[in-house]
Amino acid sequence: MSSEYILEVKNVTKRYPGVVALRDVSISVKRGEVLAICGENGAGKSTLMKILSGSLTSKEYEGEIWIDGKAIDSFSVSVAESCGIEMVYQEINVMLDASIAENIYVGNLPMKGIFVDYKKLYKDTEEMLNKVGLNLNPRQCVRSLNSGQMQMISIARALSKSPRIIVLDEPTSALTDKEVDILMSTIDQLRQEGVSILFISHKLDEVFSIADRVVVMRDGAVIYTDMVKNVTHDRLIEEMIGRKISNMYPKKQTQIGEEVLCVKNLTIPHPSNKGQNIVENIGFTLKKGEILGIGGLVGSGRSEILSAIFGYITRGVTKEIYLDGQKVTINNPSDAIRHGIGYVTEERKHTGYIWNRCIRENMTLACLKKITSHWFINKKLENELSERMFEQLKIKAPSMETMLVNLSGGNQQKVVVGKWLLSQPRILLVDEPTKGIDVGTKAEIYKIMRELTNNGCSIIMVSSDMPELVSMSDRCLVISNKHITGEFTGKEITQENVMKAAIAS
Repeated sequence: MSSEYILEVKNVTKRYPGVVALRDVSISVKRGEVLAICGENGAGKSTLMKILSGSLTSKEYEGEIWIDGKAIDSFSVSVAESCGIEMVYQEINVMLDASIAENIYVGNLPMKGIFVDYKKLYKDTEEMLNKVGLNLNPRQCVRSLNSGQMQMISIARALSKSPRIIVLDEPTSALTDKEVDILMSTIDQLRQEGVSILFISHKLDEVFSIADRVVVMRDGAVIYTDMVKNVTHDRLIEEMIGRKISNMYPKKQTQIGEEVLCVKNLTIPHPSNKGQNIVENIGFTLKKGEILGIGGLVGSGRSEILSAIFGYITRGVTKEIYLDGQKVTINNPSDAIRHGIGYVTEERKHTGYIWNRCIRENMTLACLKKITSHWFINKKLENELSERMFEQLKIKAPSMETMLVNLSGGNQQKVVVGKWLLSQPRILLVDEPTKGIDVGTKAEIYKIMRELTNNGCSIIMVSSDMPELVSMSDRCLVISNKHITGEFTGKEITQENVMKAAIAS
């Protein structure tokens, strides 16, 4: 193949016990090209990334990696780095208690003899921060940053190594709209400089706005590739999931009922700015069968509201919680579960499941009392309940004994949702319910949420996905500058109204 291709993956097959993760995959990337890689969770994108990063060595798969028209005999992490390949993963990877400068130049600190040249380090860091649109002090501790800023630090770290090829895995999942715009501008500039970008994203609007060409993977194989200008939105979705989605957002079929939850005088200390509050003296209600959306910018306190209601965070929190008009005390998650409240957290890998346990064990975590007698688990009942949910949610895995760490992100999310469905909650708190999952699984999650509300469950949903927030919410609150700055219902819930309230002072 012509050397116009800087990177070529040729006939790569990767097998795991009982599973073929990649089937004869061939992908090529031109110099200065933005190549989007799309597909459902479980399509093989993550395995392909492991190969391109070198974390799966050439001895662990069949096929070849070519760089600049030449086959690489033994591909590994060090070889990938020497070839100029840099990875930016969806899961934020930073050293929280190190400075911004140390995070960006870790492993590549400028030296003056045997000592770090801090003057040059801070100067270089300022230049790199400007490149990614961050106006921050290089000496600032990363722990004080929000998730979007941390992700931009990870991107700056990759750029600091002057890469020839950058692989971006869901790079915008934690970013604000402004940060997304900056990233898109940065990608465009890199393209003009001849850097090649592999852009992995479930956000198809971003694919259409920045990519030159798109590759679609399904069930471990490349099944479609074309120039983005030749592809329609609907065609891309159909190729990704192998079927048509008639209605992404299901319609509500029941009337909203009486008030089930009332939150009063909720104040939450800021997680990193001592002496300040992130939410101050707010209150709201939730009705039976309602999806109450909560919008706002990243760092506005949306997630903290859910954590405070559920009892995850309590230090310095003041609140009054009423269920069916009766005041209740929720000091920890056990109290919340006892009162019929479930919580699908944003960071599923940290607070949603136990990664080294199987689907069956994770599925029944929130209903242990139901399956336990005299401190012993009723294995038969555990199997029956988890098997039912496994089939209902159409989880793609060899069996219920599959470890969570071996599932795709979308299937991990299904297990987390299934865990709470088995607890039969009256109120379900969901934080970014479709973060990092594909369009097919998104439609399934939305359907589950509507089925829950149609059966009388009430949902509070935090979302940064504006179409999701607008389309799924029966009522929407917007948080800005510690307070509720907007409340909209029905046709009032528009992207324009939500954004105006989100930036209100």
